[in-house]
Amino acid sequence: MTRRPVIVGLTGSIGMGKTTTARLFAEAGVPVWDADAAVHRLYGPGEAGSRAVARLAPEAVGPEGVDRQALREAIAADPELLKRVEAAVHPLVAADRAAFVEAHRDAALVVLDIPLLFETEGEQAVDVVVVVTAPLEVQRQRVLERPGMDEAQFERIVSRQVPDEEKRRRADHVIRTDQGVDRARGTVLSIIDQLTGRRHA
Repeated sequence: MTRRPVIVGLTGSIGMGKTTTARLFAEAGVPVWDADAAVHRLYGPGEAGSRAVARLAPEAVGPEGVDRQALREAIAADPELLKRVEAAVHPLVAADRAAFVEAHRDAALVVLDIPLLFETEGEQAVDVVVVVTAPLEVQRQRVLERPGMDEAQFERIVSRQVPDEEKRRRADHVIRTDQGVDRARGTVLSIIDQLTGRRHA
């Protein structure tokens, strides 16, 4: 029987501290695949994602690859375009993810950082789900501190995501990020211990 790593899906709503938590897993020696970074790579000049988008919305692709703002404007003008772009790009992202897991098949644990894990039914492709969370007021403050973000945009984004309460209910492990990085790191190391049997000094 071929050995493979335990596949962990790491997710959480906007502003919950998922990026920091992913870094904590990486600092502990766990390979981490970042879905957003994969899309960024695929949208680069000449990459497969750029070529796919160019076939659907040529005005959204330039010398630097996919222009995210131009793509958003094209989708706003034609809401059906989003489904076509997702149908074209999703298999490319899935292939990138599979290649990452294969490249780290000797690892005990691999983390897949997927913001929309539940929204895309991605939990079916992982062994364990870890959800990062923080109180609503902390989440709102973090998001509104981001450049160009306002209350209306925050509410729009949250409305499209599975509610935090439901994510926590469906998770195998929950990491709170409002109690300091050291507390979150302790929870991350505890999860790694439980899943691999490894002990940390």
